[in-house]
Amino acid sequence: MKQLLRLPLILFLLSPFFMDVAVQAQSAGPSAADKAKILSYIHTGWNTLSRSMSSCTSVVDPKVTTTPVLYLPAGMAIPSSVAAMQQQCRVEVRNLPHKITHMGDVTAADVKDEGLLYLPNPYVVPGGRFNEMYGWDSYFILLGLVADRRTDLARGMIENFFFEIENYGSILNANRTYHLTRSQPPFLTSMIREVYEHPAGHPVSAAWLARAYDYAKRDYNVWITEPHLAGDTSLARYFDVGAGPVPEMADDSTYYPDVIRWLLSHPSVHTDYLIDAPDDPTPAQAAELAKTSCDISASKVCAAAHVDGHRLTASFYRGDRAMRESGFDPSFRFGPFSGSTQDYAPVCLNSLLYKYERDMAHFATLLHRPAEAAEWTRRATARKAAINKYLWNAKTGMFYDYDFVNDRPSPYNYITAFYPLWAGLASPAQAAALRLHLPLMERSGGIAMSDFDSGTQWDLPYGWAPTTWLTVKGFSQYGFTADATRIANKFSGTILDNFLHDGTIREKYNVVSGSANVDIATGYKSNVVGFGWTNGVYLEMNNLLAQAARRRAAASMYRDYDSDSDVYQLRIDGTSRSARHAEIHRSSFSRNVPFPAHTGVNRTRTAYPFQASGTSPEIALPQ
Repeated sequence: MKQLLRLPLILFLLSPFFMDVAVQAQSAGPSAADKAKILSYIHTGWNTLSRSMSSCTSVVDPKVTTTPVLYLPAGMAIPSSVAAMQQQCRVEVRNLPHKITHMGDVTAADVKDEGLLYLPNPYVVPGGRFNEMYGWDSYFILLGLVADRRTDLARGMIENFFFEIENYGSILNANRTYHLTRSQPPFLTSMIREVYEHPAGHPVSAAWLARAYDYAKRDYNVWITEPHLAGDTSLARYFDVGAGPVPEMADDSTYYPDVIRWLLSHPSVHTDYLIDAPDDPTPAQAAELAKTSCDISASKVCAAAHVDGHRLTASFYRGDRAMRESGFDPSFRFGPFSGSTQDYAPVCLNSLLYKYERDMAHFATLLHRPAEAAEWTRRATARKAAINKYLWNAKTGMFYDYDFVNDRPSPYNYITAFYPLWAGLASPAQAAALRLHLPLMERSGGIAMSDFDSGTQWDLPYGWAPTTWLTVKGFSQYGFTADATRIANKFSGTILDNFLHDGTIREKYNVVSGSANVDIATGYKSNVVGFGWTNGVYLEMNNLLAQAARRRAAASMYRDYDSDSDVYQLRIDGTSRSARHAEIHRSSFSRNVPFPAHTGVNRTRTAYPFQASGTSPEIALPQ
């Protein structure tokens, strides 16, 4: 009898072993060996992609044609490591012309020769032509570093951002002189939390967190002051304080002429992006072009940007630069080639700022600053109200960017509509509605950027690691684990299949064909190997899928086991009748509608009608 009583206890003690066996059985065989190959590639790849100011490879810039120069902040003495590199690599080292307090205090016009901006700590680059430390890339790279327990390298990259804020006026698009006029999507607090909450044996002190908090406040101020204000919406926009075409397009000299050719071949598309202008202007005409288009005497890229008596307007270049701050360069999300980016309050940026404000409230609480925590919470609440007022469409159950210049929402379906899930600002009813729009962009190889094939890299059919992860993580946080694991499994499979084919990991993938081969009509036409953020996201998805497999294994062993019991659960029953109306039959998804009028493109796409109204109680996501 005693032996029978002991049997359940023995089974309980052995259950972790049987669960591991079950998980391994699901991933056994060639796929396990293949996965080991790609994980090894990623683990060793961090060293391959690492750069520092003591390495000759750090200064090289394939995007421009000038001799490399390394710039130090104004008045800074040459560090010993830089002096050694200067002699070894024969690199010229200069100081910036004057101290930078705010973004734009020094521009490309003040720095004749493009060059690398000094950073004190080693960092990981995306790869290929992107041989510098990027703003939003670094968050997804950092996720991989933390997953691989490379916390010291991750923390050093955050410290580099502190250095940029202190010496270059803000977190930069990347540490090159031609990026001194713009930032990138704000992920600093998310990076700080990753390192602070996952120390991997190297605890971070409260003093470090207080220092990080102060720098994050300075970074935040960039986004809540001009020129980053989106009119009177109380929301933010992307904006670059520079002018004219960007210098880094020197290695793709056909980009701007290609844009002109596209606009000329689509006369029904009405924009203010083109002007009539001579291909070989006189000095007087060139002086006028410097006001209406760009300065051909100051920019080789500008001088080459003409086709058959046509040039791009100064307004287009403002939008083009703002688009690059957004990170989505290019798509047709904000008009053709996103030439009107500066006119929109985007869902992505304001979702990130909402999370930023929530993170800052969390930091202030940890630092025992209750008044500051309350102020950050007030700001987050106000931003959430503005997002719901301007960016949420209750009739369609979808978030859309808002054109504050023309006072109208964009009709463009874009993957950033799922950012509010990752940021934790969506209500349960909104989350349920957003889930029904997954078929707009989900494909066999993952989730695409949009439902429109514009011929550019940030639209259909391409899927990218950062937006895929934010979507996966967002749905997972709201309890839609089946959707999260399905998308993660598809995109992970696409990455792995292509890795096994050619031994590389790429910056983007065609999620319709499941291929790394890209066929882009206009814009960046290459698919860079590396690749920093894809490596990091693959590790995160791998961990998420492994956890899901363990839950399935537990569910198969214990009949009463709830596989989602440790995941945030939505409680939407009774909160909104619209949620019950959301179960639309697939057959209703066949109606064709014109493509959004703001692009002027005569194409159609599949419509997914959905009516949603009503509200749900507020929810508090776990810190």
